[in-house]
Amino acid sequence: MFLGTHTPRLDEKGRLILPAKFRDELAGGVVITKGQERCLYVFPMPEFQRIAGQLREAPVTNKAARAYSRVFFASAHDEVPDKQGRVTIPAHLREYASLGRDLVVIGASTRVEIWDKQSWDDYLSASEEEFAGIEEGVLPGGL
Repeated sequence: MFLGTHTPRLDEKGRLILPAKFRDELAGGVVITKGQERCLYVFPMPEFQRIAGQLREAPVTNKAARAYSRVFFASAHDEVPDKQGRVTIPAHLREYASLGRDLVVIGASTRVEIWDKQSWDDYLSASEEEFAGIEEGVLPGGL
């Protein structure tokens, strides 16, 4: 399970050093793809394969499933982190997420998310007020 918030920097070659506590679980390979709210999702290969299987089960006649699958798979980039725990984020994904040098990398349970620092700060300030009020809808019965 991926947890926590980290603040690495993107180097001049578009590489990110994965947080040390995530490296073991991601060492076998990752898939980086477009996420919601203009962040990037980083999946360990087994989790990406599980999600791909779920998307394959959706009927091809479902327009929303087709549209989501197209963007999800067309933007995906697979890679094995190097010995220093670095992955290269392709230009089209850096552009999509408006990534500058300063990043925020968060653990989001079964995936890692990569955010531009300013985008994350904006998202957090806009959503923190809602956080307290949405627990009931997300977790029936509460904590």
